[in-house]
Amino acid sequence: MTRHCSVLLCTAVAALVALGLIMLTSTGAWVPGFSAYHFMTAQAAWVGVGLVCALVAARFPLETLRKFAPWMLAAACVMLILCYVPGISDARWGSKRWIKVPVIGSFQPSEAAKIVIVLALSAWFARWQTEVRTFWRGFVMPGIIAGIPILLIAGETDVGTALSLCVAVGAIMFCIGTRLIYAVPTALLGMSGAVWFIMHDVVRRTRIDVWMDLANHQRDQGMQQWRGLLALGNGGPWGVGLGNGVEKFGTLTFAYTDFIFPVIGEELGLPFTLGAVVCYVLIAVCGCGIALQANNIFNRCVALGLTCVIVVPAMQNIAVTTAMLPNDGLPLPFVSYGGTSLVFSLAAVGMLVGIHRRSYARVSQEFPLTKQTRLAVRL
Repeated sequence: MTRHCSVLLCTAVAALVALGLIMLTSTGAWVPGFSAYHFMTAQAAWVGVGLVCALVAARFPLETLRKFAPWMLAAACVMLILCYVPGISDARWGSKRWIKVPVIGSFQPSEAAKIVIVLALSAWFARWQTEVRTFWRGFVMPGIIAGIPILLIAGETDVGTALSLCVAVGAIMFCIGTRLIYAVPTALLGMSGAVWFIMHDVVRRTRIDVWMDLANHQRDQGMQQWRGLLALGNGGPWGVGLGNGVEKFGTLTFAYTDFIFPVIGEELGLPFTLGAVVCYVLIAVCGCGIALQANNIFNRCVALGLTCVIVVPAMQNIAVTTAMLPNDGLPLPFVSYGGTSLVFSLAAVGMLVGIHRRSYARVSQEFPLTKQTRLAVRL
């Protein structure tokens, strides 16, 4: 299983990307103001860019990124700060998640910041791996490294991305050996602060109130999730057929981005929705397998963090579209329309493949004849 992690990982990602292109062909035709195949062709172009980035990331030595991790983190924070600058920020639907970049157009810095945070945190723990259980270098400094960009992302009202990054950071710190006596009280304090913030923020409080009573808000703030549930119910076990869904005609807004999963269920049925879930499970299993095989602590932390960066937002999106969580505006990785998300997600997959390739090559060189690890008992 662990030997073929890269093959299974790439297969799952390829299936999700293909599914996304098919569904964008179906949903994009009904978006007003755009041509029938605008979203599919644009996404296909970003797939090409993402594949190039993935190939480069798979062959690029991670030790070089480790050396420049502090500078990359500083650059990521600067890009996140630009989201607050008028004239540069490209605010949409009440969020300041994008900036205007010449030639490219809109760019979402938080997608790049995800990978940079993982690299910076992994580089820190690799540098101070003998002190991971200390308070200052094992808990405070890593918290500052990850906390500054996460707070900047949360301030953009991109709370969903901030929460997913908190999970990734928590997973890295837990697996690296950070003491729970420091982590657990801080996590409880952070959750208490989040509850206080939500209770005093009108928009977030309204979203939770609507989520808890969707039936009475099906024509206002809760319409997205309500129509998503209707789409899943209309599809039934086998779906109504590709292109035959009715919710994408305007009642289910953002059917090509955040709420593409219910359209999959409506048109293609349970086999494809469960198939998408299985693909994300495979990505999680393969990512953890690659982390276990990594030949040093830096690669292991990077592999674990990148796996969380991909899988956790997928879990959040599926939970939101099935009304298990309040709406938070996260796309479905590899499937939803979005160039920045797709390119950096594919780059993360390329980095995972590169880590696995280098780890397996090292084992093969040690024992070229047997390809097995030799064990000896010391008496």
